[in-house]
Amino acid sequence: MQNGSITRSERHRGPDVWEYRWREPGADGRRKHRRIVIGTTNQFVDKAAVFRATSALRRDINLASVRCKGKPVTLCQLAGHYYQRELASSNRWKTHSTKMGYRGYLRKWIIPRWGGYTLFSIRAGEIELWLRSLPLARSTCAKIRNVMSVVFNHGLRHELLDRNPVQWVRQSAKRKKIPAVLEVEEVRSLLGALDLRERTMVLLDVVTGLRASELFGLKWIDVNFNSNEISVTRSIVNQVIGSCKTEASQKPVPLDPLLAKTLRTWRAHTRYKTATDWVIASPYSQGRKPYWCQSLMRNRISVVARHVGITKKIGWHTFRHTCATLLRASGADIKVVQELLRHASCRVTLDTYTQAVTEQKRAAQNKIAALVRGLKPQTQRMHLAHRHSRS
Repeated sequence: MQNGSITRSERHRGPDVWEYRWREPGADGRRKHRRIVIGTTNQFVDKAAVFRATSALRRDINLASVRCKGKPVTLCQLAGHYYQRELASSNRWKTHSTKMGYRGYLRKWIIPRWGGYTLFSIRAGEIELWLRSLPLARSTCAKIRNVMSVVFNHGLRHELLDRNPVQWVRQSAKRKKIPAVLEVEEVRSLLGALDLRERTMVLLDVVTGLRASELFGLKWIDVNFNSNEISVTRSIVNQVIGSCKTEASQKPVPLDPLLAKTLRTWRAHTRYKTATDWVIASPYSQGRKPYWCQSLMRNRISVVARHVGITKKIGWHTFRHTCATLLRASGADIKVVQELLRHASCRVTLDTYTQAVTEQKRAAQNKIAALVRGLKPQTQRMHLAHRHSRS
């Protein structure tokens, strides 16, 4: 394992540059000196900054040296290489929330179990048995499997191995539990018991179906009261501002007049009402940042929900699921629902977000019964009304 050395070299023209130097075996087996320019003194103020910038390069060099010597690479080493290349803060290809999720799965589950194994000793069957033994939801196990596969593909891309055993691992992501959806009466009772700030947030989320990261990422400049539209241009996760989840997520959201009135009332009430202020600005940071979404849900909204008799386990995504289900119950076309929720495809909207309410199921069943018995829908309704009156 070598760290190399960093030197400062003068240039006849322009600022001095920082060079990174190391040794590696050549084609004849002898170790040869190599060097590469990392950047100018304007870009890096000292050696410490250059050393941090070369972390991924050092891992590449050392892993290449291990490969040449025939030493087996462990999953922990491969994961470290993946960290430096893909999960570094300088990497803009992945969002902050994605990088946080990947780090969590690697740190908590994958590395403790497989970190000491060499890449060629890991088998698909063993991974599959391990995933089935975890006390986690199927969707979480599927995410762990996918992250592990991504790390192996990273090794393939950098020629550290020649196979990905995870591609043969079977793991269903089908949910065991149906996501909670609030009935209209439950939404009304919750809104009636909340204070103005929380009531504004819940109403905005139920009506628009915004994701929590998008809801708390709104600024007043994004709310156009003239055209009654909301522009979703950013998201915020763990107080880190980033881009929206997908390109479809950035489409404008219509603003209902009743919702616009509620937002106007909240803007008149809050101290942070300029165009560049957060809609849900936190006074604890003097308005520089929005509230922590989970803190408000846990300490305010969930408490009020239990007080009004809502026993379902709710979160911010519950309101998004509720919005999708109520849209379908109102007879909205599935394409319209997809556009309002800003999904990339209708399949996600149908399979994951919408649930048929009891009245819809009963009405659909009555129509089938009428067809089977040869009755017209109106006659079927009369039969049902007569039966209910007798009971």
